[in-house]
Order: sequence, then structure tokens, then C-alpha cells
Amino acid sequence: MRDRRRCAWANTSALDAEYHDREWGVVSTDDRHLFEMLILEGAQAGLSWSTILKKREAYRHAYRDFEPAAVARFNSRSVARLMGDAGIVRNRLKIEASIANARAFLDVQQEHGSFAEFVWAFVDGRQRVNRWQTLHDIPAETAESQAMSKVLKRCGFSFVGPRICYAFMQSTGMVNDHEVSCFRYRAVVQDPDLPG
Repeated sequence: MRDRRRCAWANTSALDAEYHDREWGVVSTDDRHLFEMLILEGAQAGLSWSTILKKREAYRHAYRDFEPAAVARFNSRSVARLMGDAGIVRNRLKIEASIANARAFLDVQQEHGSFAEFVWAFVDGRQRVNRWQTLHDIPAETAESQAMSKVLKRCGFSFVGPRICYAFMQSTGMVNDHEVSCFRYRAVVQDPDLPG
């Protein structure tokens, strides 16, 4: 894999490279996976993604394998348990937001049939394929992520600012932000007729 060219951010560690090579930018319409990424992207605010990747397995254990209904039942004792868990980010605001987000997530599922259908509407149900040359070309947020943030907040979510929403869109394949020189660029594209 060393001879393959990756996006610049993915060359920091073996864990980053593995996540990049297997998951980042791959289209996801699985509600549980979308919930996981929403929680992890919120936890990442102010931290590096590498930090979150190192804690991901601990998050899976602490958050009941990211089953939204299980997390929605968390209470004050659950918050205390999570605050004592050194394997995750022990930030009370982020922890409380994750529980509130699980409840809002279930509300969205009930109203829209699936969370995937709800969020993919922000890109008209189709992956946005960008053509960035370098990491520095990639925006931190877009009009779509701003719109998603506004609607999610209105639905009761928190830690879902436009930048977090854009990172969520990147990680779940709503946008393909692999650099064009990256070996994964074409692999994650949903449109096989993409030029170039």
C-alpha cells in the first residue's frame, strides 16, 4: 500500500491510512453507521481525527455499538459512567449532546422513514463529486453543510455546526473529497462515467 498515493491527511499514521483506504468517502446509507459518524464527528470538535480513530473501539463499547435507541435511553448515571471512561473524550457537553442527538435521531427516523433519506436530501440523494488537487483546496464547509446544520439544530441536534456537518458528509460519502491524485478517488465515485 506504500506505493499508492493517498490524500495528504491520510499519511500521518497507519490508523489514518487504514480508515482512509477502507472507509472515508464510501457512500453510506446505513442508519447505524450514519449515527456512529455523527457522534464521532461531534466528539472530534476541537481535536484531531486521529485522536477519535484511536478511541473508536472504546466509543463502540461505551455507546452500545452505536445503537441509537440504546443511546437514547442513557440517563444521568450513563453520563457519569461515560465521564469516567478514559477510552472516550470525557467532555460533559459532548456526552450530553450525543444522548440528545440519539433522541433527535430517532425522531427524524420516525418522521422520515430513515435518517439516511433525511440527510441525503441535502445533496439531492446523489454523491457530490469534487475535483480537488490538494488538501488546501478542500473547503471546511459548504452551502449544503450550512443548510444541514441549520435543519439539524432545528430538529434538536447539537455539536452539528457547518464544519462538523461537512466532515460528516465527507466521511459518509455524501461528497467525494479525495484528492484527484489519490488512488481512492475513482474507487468511491458512484458515477462510473465521471470524466478524467
